[in-house]
Amino acid sequence: MVVTDLFVGEIATELIKHLLEISRKSGLCKSNAKSLMAGINELLPIIQEIKFSGVELPSNRQFHLDHLSRTLSEGLELSKKVLKSNRWNVYKSLQLVRKMEKIETKINMFINGPLQLHLLADVHHMRFETAERFDKLEWSAKKLEESIGNFKTGLGGGGGGWVEEAVKKLEEEEMNWESSFGNNFYSGLGIEEGKRKVKEMVIEWENLNVVGICGIGGSGKTTLANEICRDDQVKCHFGNRILFLTVSQSPNVENLRAKICRFITGNDGIDGMGYDLVPKWNLQFEWGIGTPMLIVLDDVWSLPVLEQLIFKVAGCKTLVVSRFKFPNVCNATYDVELLRRDEAISLFCHSAFGKTSIPPAADSNLVKQIVDECKGLPLALKVIGALLRDQPEMYWVSAGQRLSRGEPICESHESRLLDRMAISTQFLSKNVRECFLDLGSFPEDKKIPLDVLINMWVEIHDVDPEEAFAILVELSNKNLLTLVKDTRAGDMYSSYYEICIIQHDVLRDLAIHLSSCGDVNDRKRLLMPRREAQLPKEWERNADRPFDAQIVSIHTGEMREMDWFRMDFPKAEVLILNFSANDFFLPPFIDDMPKLRALVMINYSPSNATIGNFSIFSSLANLRSLWLEKVSIGRLSESTVPLKNLRKISLILCKINNSLDESVIDLSHIFPSLSELTIDHCEDLIHLPPSICRIQTLKSLSITNCHNLEKLPPNLGNLKSLQILRLSACPTLKMLPPCVCDLVWLKFLDISHCVNLRGLPEWIGKLSRLEKIDMRECSLMKLPYSAESLESLRKVICEEDVFWLWKEMKNVNLDVQVAEKCYGVDWLDDD
Repeated sequence: MVVTDLFVGEIATELIKHLLEISRKSGLCKSNAKSLMAGINELLPIIQEIKFSGVELPSNRQFHLDHLSRTLSEGLELSKKVLKSNRWNVYKSLQLVRKMEKIETKINMFINGPLQLHLLADVHHMRFETAERFDKLEWSAKKLEESIGNFKTGLGGGGGGWVEEAVKKLEEEEMNWESSFGNNFYSGLGIEEGKRKVKEMVIEWENLNVVGICGIGGSGKTTLANEICRDDQVKCHFGNRILFLTVSQSPNVENLRAKICRFITGNDGIDGMGYDLVPKWNLQFEWGIGTPMLIVLDDVWSLPVLEQLIFKVAGCKTLVVSRFKFPNVCNATYDVELLRRDEAISLFCHSAFGKTSIPPAADSNLVKQIVDECKGLPLALKVIGALLRDQPEMYWVSAGQRLSRGEPICESHESRLLDRMAISTQFLSKNVRECFLDLGSFPEDKKIPLDVLINMWVEIHDVDPEEAFAILVELSNKNLLTLVKDTRAGDMYSSYYEICIIQHDVLRDLAIHLSSCGDVNDRKRLLMPRREAQLPKEWERNADRPFDAQIVSIHTGEMREMDWFRMDFPKAEVLILNFSANDFFLPPFIDDMPKLRALVMINYSPSNATIGNFSIFSSLANLRSLWLEKVSIGRLSESTVPLKNLRKISLILCKINNSLDESVIDLSHIFPSLSELTIDHCEDLIHLPPSICRIQTLKSLSITNCHNLEKLPPNLGNLKSLQILRLSACPTLKMLPPCVCDLVWLKFLDISHCVNLRGLPEWIGKLSRLEKIDMRECSLMKLPYSAESLESLRKVICEEDVFWLWKEMKNVNLDVQVAEKCYGVDWLDDD
């Protein structure tokens, strides 16, 4: 059956409803409506019979049915015009009467012409096909009778004939399937919790027509979907009307659509022919179906393909299983959770030993070490467990050591695990794939601040910040990273600590694996997968030749001057120094990075690190972005060469040590092109240096979580280019200087969590371009009268007691929101 049949039935039914209403209405169209209704009532039983017969129509009959569909559609549109027309408009009514007469003539011609011939043809075909089927049945019976002897030979005498062997093999495969994927085994591996959540979405939430199961490659998505289909409660709810289809990366969409169409209409037993008759347009129509049904689309890779496979049918639910999220299609999505340690051990032992626990003869500590390196990923546990099965103990020891270094166990492990997971990156655009590979530059199990990635991508991938953020969202939707946000994130003025990135260790290993192909001197990214006491020996052996790396990422402990060796990086644009130390000497080879544009230094030690060789910054003429975290800032002198290209500076958890004091340095001289300055969690910052106010290029000034900041400089108003001013969580700050009102380009003011701030400046109304104020957890009791003059102000976030003060303003376009009290500093919890 084809889709046109469905449309004809629905249109005819709808048209009769309109005609019945017209016939009750006095007017010139009344008699025509009754006559037309009688003709359609003749057709309707035949249309319904075709609709639910499941028979594919030949092209000539389909042509006539399409013509009838167009005629009925014209009648439906005409009936709507009749119902809307003015009964006193006689001329208009006569026109409508003539049009209804034409439609009636077309329908009568179909009834008296093609329809009669189709009925005669059906009788002829039925007689011929019945005789043909009886002939085939008789021939099949003879073949079966001839084969009986062979079957008996195979089954008798205890000889184990080929039939018995085949049955035995099938039984063994079914047993293996049940032991590997059955309810009893997987119920102990946390799958029951996933089943419960997905079942709730599929069965209990009637408003969810399309539900998703999403997770990274090898996380058990398909296994969960299979368990849902085998669940007794699910089968009972859908009356065993469940269709499971694997879509794959290169699907035959027409084939899949035909199968779904037959399943929905109750003709899924008919297979093989008629795919070319399914229309090419997207099947987005609705009609009533009595029995609930479930369609499972597994391994979906493409949104355009998915959109063609979604049928909006009453009672029909679709379960989409994919590595990617499709928020525009799926009403709700369940993210597959990775295994806990005890669950991971059970799955690994099942793959490695055929048991669900560690055997007494095995080295328990070694098994647990290898399991921990798999990071709860079912695919990794199963692949690595299978590779280690029946191997000698020394092989296991070597495997544990290689895994701990982020290396493959063997070529088989590399090809079967990482290459399989690499499929997730093959369909990314070039830029997005490169950004994914960049994620291998950061330490394992550490949150990556948003700004670090954004700054890096802006510098090396020629994208703007908005496009870089869009890439992050795309990678998140494809389960290649996770965005961690607090409630303030998602706004165009969101700051770096409101969003951070985390990545599953297996995905990080994948990024490192894909970045580490080829000769070490030729790699685009030179990375250290784990923290080491010294630089890799491989680097030292090849230090006599230049390294072509664009990104260099180093992860060490304490480094002294003698711990470095000379390396040449003529193409390096990003240097990431991850370390854990109290003292850290900057690498001398920074001098040999003439193209360096972004420098990131992050100390993971509990205390701030003292940085040696700080004067090397004078050689970074092309540096555009600088991120320093948990270090003590060295003193700069007037003799320091100005960093004319530096645009962004971020000082996080740093000790300032008066290094920014005006008596020591003129910041406007050293950083003449600075556009963004961020200072966060710097406890020894008491006064903001006045020389900052002479940086005329500064557009964003963010001073946050500086608990000892007492006041702002009185010449802050000189920052004529400033658009963003953040002063969040500075509890010692008691007032904003009046000069804030001179920041003529200011668009966003954040004074949230400044609990001792007394009030807004009296002439704040002068900020004609101010668009947003965040003043949550500020105990302001009144607003200055000039606030009514904030003509561009569109959004205010505040406490409930201030809410009504803003609502009384004359600005009708102002959106005032009461702040939610759910903030923390979880982003700092990386140690």
